[in-house]
Amino acid sequence: MPWNSLMERTMKEIHEQEKTIDDIVGALKRVPIHPRVVTAIKYAHALGCELRIVSDANLFFIETILEHLGLRNYFSEINTNPGFMDEQGRILSPPYHDFTKSSHGCTLCPPNMCKGLIIERIQATIAKEVGNKKLIYLGDGAGDYCPSLKLTELDYVMPRMNFPVWELISRNPILIKAEIHEWSDGEDLEHVLLQIVEGLLNRQIQLLCWQQQQLIASSRRLLLQQLHSLQGLSQYLSREYRF
Repeated sequence: MPWNSLMERTMKEIHEQEKTIDDIVGALKRVPIHPRVVTAIKYAHALGCELRIVSDANLFFIETILEHLGLRNYFSEINTNPGFMDEQGRILSPPYHDFTKSSHGCTLCPPNMCKGLIIERIQATIAKEVGNKKLIYLGDGAGDYCPSLKLTELDYVMPRMNFPVWELISRNPILIKAEIHEWSDGEDLEHVLLQIVEGLLNRQIQLLCWQQQQLIASSRRLLLQQLHSLQGLSQYLSREYRF
């Protein structure tokens, strides 16, 4: 059963037990989040990373948790199953991809969402933007394997060790074009992620410095050529107009 269908069934049972929306929100706010994950999100954003969510959860759950942590504005995009409250106070979570009408065509992903298709759309979007942007994909579930296969040699994938996506990648890592960086917990996630981001920034700074040096060297050569031309002209005029 797809995750969103399971959640709808669970939310229906909770509603029948006379639990309110406030009870659900309270439970979501108590979901344990490693503090270093929060730090990593804020630091990566401060360094200029554009953060997007690709999740098989639902919008209501994700936004509730992000707003509680003060992180909602750090993400430019949330790709997930819809999530909203109906007139009876129940949380509904229809599928991101309506598989009752058509299939997304991916045999690796659950019928309600192919994260690989979402990554391909993001890749197409950033390809139109200025600059050589790279993707860093973090995941732990089996549904994160398909998008990992979509990444290029310029990208990075961060599978959580001993979780389904890590196990799938480990079976045949040669299928993954992106650079693989494992992580185990929130503290490790922060260290690995920021190491990648800072490394990319340092290489970008080095490239800019090299380009500036090349520009200075080119300007210097042009200036010397102009000086030689002026000297030649001066010598010519001296000979032609000597009294």
